[in-house]
Amino acid sequence: MHEGDAQFELLGRSVDAAVAGAIERLVRSGAERDLLRLNALAFAGAGGLDEERTIAGFLHAAALGLFEMSWNVLCPGCGGVLDSNASLKTVVQADYSCTLCAKDYAPTLDELVEVTFTVAPRVRRIAGHRPHELPLTEFLRGIYFGSGVAISDESMARMMDGAMLDTLELEPGERAVLSLTLPEGYVIVFEPVTHVAQFIPVSGEPVRERQALSVILDRDHRHSGEVAMRPGPLRLSVENRTDVRALPTVFLAGDVLHDFLGQRRPFLTAKRLLTNQTFRDLFRTDTLDIDQRLKITSLTFLFTDLRGSTELYERVGDLAAFDLVRSHFRVLGDIVAEEAGAVVKTIGDSVMATFNAPDQAMKAAVRMRQAMFDLNRSMGRQDMLLKIGMHEGPCIAVTQNERQDYFGQTVNIAARVQGLANAQEIYATGPVIGDARTARVVEDLHLTPVPRPGFLRGISRDIPVYAIA
Repeated sequence: MHEGDAQFELLGRSVDAAVAGAIERLVRSGAERDLLRLNALAFAGAGGLDEERTIAGFLHAAALGLFEMSWNVLCPGCGGVLDSNASLKTVVQADYSCTLCAKDYAPTLDELVEVTFTVAPRVRRIAGHRPHELPLTEFLRGIYFGSGVAISDESMARMMDGAMLDTLELEPGERAVLSLTLPEGYVIVFEPVTHVAQFIPVSGEPVRERQALSVILDRDHRHSGEVAMRPGPLRLSVENRTDVRALPTVFLAGDVLHDFLGQRRPFLTAKRLLTNQTFRDLFRTDTLDIDQRLKITSLTFLFTDLRGSTELYERVGDLAAFDLVRSHFRVLGDIVAEEAGAVVKTIGDSVMATFNAPDQAMKAAVRMRQAMFDLNRSMGRQDMLLKIGMHEGPCIAVTQNERQDYFGQTVNIAARVQGLANAQEIYATGPVIGDARTARVVEDLHLTPVPRPGFLRGISRDIPVYAIA
C-alpha cells in the first residue's frame, strides 16, 4: 500500500469528493513547490472548488497526518513571514519586526496571521522540507513570502532582472565579497533567512573610487539607520556569523520591486480558521494557550435565545422539551456551519456564534428564523420562539474553560442586542447594517431594517439598533 493510501481513503469518506480527489492528486503528483505552505483559497480557486469545502478538506487532511499546518505572522507591507509556528499557541510576542520594511507590527488574527499547509514528510518528501538547501528564488517563493504574495515564474524573473543587483550564498562562518556598481536610488542589502537588512540611499555625483561597506549577519544584531553612498563601484563584504546558510541579496527598491511585492491574493487567515466549525471540531485543543490574548480587529457575533423555554418545559415535560431544544441546537449549528461560521458555545437554551463578516451572520439569522417557523409549523404549535441579535467589531481571542472563546465589548453588545429582540425577531446594530455586503443581502432577500430605540444595559455610548423585518 502506498504511503498515505489509508489516509486518502478516510479523507474521501469525510469531505467533499471533488475536494478529496483534488488533494490526493496534488499529494501524489503535484509540483513540489505547490506542496510547500499551500494557500488553500488559491488551491480552491484554481480547481473551481468551493472555498469552505476546500478548507474543510485540508483540515481533515491535516488531522489525518497528510499535511502539517503552519501559522505564519506576516508583514502587511512586504508580505514576508516574520515568524512561523506549528501552532497558534506559540504566537506570543507583543510585536514583530520586519527589517525589510523597517517597521514593527502587533499580530492580529485578521490579516497578519496566515495558515498554510505543507505535505507531511512521511507522506511525500519535498525539497521544501529542507529550506536551508533551497535556491534563493525557491526560498523567497516558498519560505520568506507568505501565501498572499502571488509569485509566478514570470514575476520572479522580472524582479530578478529589474530589482536584484547581486546575491551570495554563505555557509555558517563564511565570509565573501561582492563587487558591484551602485545605481542611483534606494538600495537594500537584505538577507531573507536571518532577516538582516542594511539600507543604502544612493545619490549625488557618481564616483570612480571604490566605496566599501561591511555587513555582518548575526541574529542578535539588527542593522539600523542608513549608510549614504554615491553612485559608483562598491566593495561589499558580508560575513555570516549565524549557524545556518545565508542568502544576502542586494535589491534596488524601485518600481520593479514594489510591483513584485504588490501582487497579492486572498489567503486563509487565522481569524477565518478560528471561526470555522470544522477547525473547532477537529482541533479544539490546539488553538490558544491559557494566557494568550490575540487581537481581532473585526468579527461578527450572533446570539440566539429561546423565548419562553421555562414555560415550554412546564407545558410539555422535561424529556420532550429537552428533545425539542436539542433538535433546535442541531438546526442552528448546521446553519452556522453552512454560512461559514462557528458555534463558540451554547449557554442554557442560547447559542453564541461567530462569523468572519456581517453578511454571513445576516444570512444565517434569516435562515434560523425561517427554520424555527418551519419547525413550529410542522409541530402545529409555537414552541420554538427564537430571538436573535448581532453586532460586529473588535475583540480578543482567549481560552476559557479549556475552549477557544472571545472577550470584549463587542461580545457584550451583541448579547445585549439579542436581549432587546422579541420572539422570532432579528436585531442588528449599525455596524452590521452599514456593511456593504450586508446591504446586498438585505436587498436580495427583500428585507427591511427598521430603527428600534432601546437602551443597551451597561453600554454608555449610543449604538443604533435595527429590527430586520
